[in-house]
Amino acid sequence: MFVTNPGADQRRNITAIFADQDVGLSVVQYVLEKHPRHIQCIVTTGANEIAEVARSSGCRTLCYDEITEQNSKSILAGVEVIFLAWWPRIIPEYILDTPGVGVVNLHPSLLPYNRGKNYNFWTIVENTPFGVTLHFADKGIDSGDILFQSQIGKSWEDTGETLYLKARQEIFSLFKARYLDIMSGRYTRCPQDPEHGHIHYSKELDAASRIYLDKSYSARNLLNLLRARTFKGKPACCFIDEGKKYEVRISITEVSDEPN
Repeated sequence: MFVTNPGADQRRNITAIFADQDVGLSVVQYVLEKHPRHIQCIVTTGANEIAEVARSSGCRTLCYDEITEQNSKSILAGVEVIFLAWWPRIIPEYILDTPGVGVVNLHPSLLPYNRGKNYNFWTIVENTPFGVTLHFADKGIDSGDILFQSQIGKSWEDTGETLYLKARQEIFSLFKARYLDIMSGRYTRCPQDPEHGHIHYSKELDAASRIYLDKSYSARNLLNLLRARTFKGKPACCFIDEGKKYEVRISITEVSDEPN
């Protein structure tokens, strides 16, 4: 079922942005440059580059820990839409219920696939469609109505790292393309089908990345597992032999069968 947004003509273009990491910085810089009058405040995880950029632009800037159940309504008074841009913290109900329209999350998976954590690992291991989604946040985990999506292709050459980088770029592109549509109410809400997709938690990753030397794997599944956990500077798939732990990373490159 699709639900068209009601009352769009009465929408006031006031937003708050909860931003973190590179995507959050890009989102904040874009809105400050293109639509500065829309912003009521910017919320960060601490004293970081995003906070510096926001303050240098004269924008009200807050640390997330400053917002409480007692003061949230006054801090966010008049805000119609809150954007969560690569936001790492769970948003409590008293914030979810504050904006007039809702809270829009930038999620790096093609919902309802890969809700939760480590989307770039599970999309390879479970061979699910990959992409990015703008959706309304609700009390569940990445379970709110979908607004806009963009699918991203995968190949054997992809790893957990390359898919992370692709998602980071594509989610910002989708945000820029659809920002004004969301702010002016030009969208259709698509409820997620609870019968499709999966949700994953942080605690699952290490156990799923363990390779057992005496276990049988198909070649496809083993290669997928190795490349899904290949990410420079991050832990990789591992195995233990004679009490020693080893990590395994992989590189796959397409080649031509044509003779030289």
